[in-house]
Amino acid sequence: MPLALLALALGAFGIGMTEFVIMGLLPEVAADFGVSIPTAGYLVTGYALGVVAGAPLMTVLGARVTRRRMLMLLMGLFVVGNTVSALAPGYEVMLAGRIVASLTHGAFFGIGSVVAAELVAPGKRAGAIALMFTGLTVANVVGVPLGTFVGQAAGWRVTFLGVAALGLLGLLGVARLVPEMPRPEGVRLRDEVAALRDVQVLLAMAMTVLGFGGVFAALTYVAPMMTEVAGYSDASVTWLLVLFGIGMVVGNLVGGRYADRALMPLLYLSLGALSLVLALFTVTAHNRFAAAVTITLIGGLGFATVPPLQKRVLDRAAGAPTLASAVNIGAFNLGNALAAWLGGLVISAGWGYTAPNGVGALLAASALVLAVVSRLLERRDEHGARGRDLAEPRRPVPAVRRG
Repeated sequence: MPLALLALALGAFGIGMTEFVIMGLLPEVAADFGVSIPTAGYLVTGYALGVVAGAPLMTVLGARVTRRRMLMLLMGLFVVGNTVSALAPGYEVMLAGRIVASLTHGAFFGIGSVVAAELVAPGKRAGAIALMFTGLTVANVVGVPLGTFVGQAAGWRVTFLGVAALGLLGLLGVARLVPEMPRPEGVRLRDEVAALRDVQVLLAMAMTVLGFGGVFAALTYVAPMMTEVAGYSDASVTWLLVLFGIGMVVGNLVGGRYADRALMPLLYLSLGALSLVLALFTVTAHNRFAAAVTITLIGGLGFATVPPLQKRVLDRAAGAPTLASAVNIGAFNLGNALAAWLGGLVISAGWGYTAPNGVGALLAASALVLAVVSRLLERRDEHGARGRDLAEPRRPVPAVRRG
């Protein structure tokens, strides 16, 4: 694998940390600003919605910029957003900083996925994408737990200053290691938008919204769930997030390995198992050991869907993949926003901190249904194309005259 993938993974590490570290620090941030836990949860929702809006916006704005330069600009904006969050005097300013940082997320992963896929042979594209996303998953094993620990010990503002420093390192890594890769000639914005009208691309994005939304329904409120229901101490949340991160790393690598071989069967298995595990989490959350195991499984099953879904979008939009790839990253975060909002609703309704797990199970099960529909439509199209080929009359072969 090219060294440029390591630079992309470094940027992904910083982005993954700022996205997920807020979950472990939600009680501290809420207490500091004097808001409720569900209100503090809007810091998750706002970030996710910013990714949804920023993915197509930043991709379109960077249409005339080389991919390397655009990745550098995105990391610079990421540093600014996290610095604003760290120094925010009030809740509203921190929310604004989170949104600024989020605008870079979708475009970075979207453009980065295209770059990663172009750096390797066609048969290794899912593995290359998975390697880039490994930065995000490793952030959950190392960065997020460490950031949670630092935030609980020295204050959450110190954590976000550290995230800004990581963004600066990511910027330097991209500048040093990623080669100049100009946009392909002849690909216009019209072509990029047209790729979004493909039914299979839209179905893959819908699966992304619902499947990963299931993960975030549980993860957004994992800190209060584990302290109030499972009986863990605040400090233990750090190690629970390590387990979630380990699951993410394993699931991402497995997804990258098998997406090039059996993409749809992998989606069936991971989405089906994810919906079942999330449903069980409403029960296992009451037991410390069972809760820890379940959190690990949710991380693994959730991230096993990332490489195949991203690869499916790239394959279907092969002629103009940049915008579709970025929008699909936005779809991950649309699912995050939807899940965080729905989870907050059921908690506010008095159903308890385990209620978001049931919401997550329903979302993941819905994604599984869409996966089945997607494959059925694909088979119908394949049979239709085969039938048209057979129905075409063959041109008569001219007779050969013998002298």
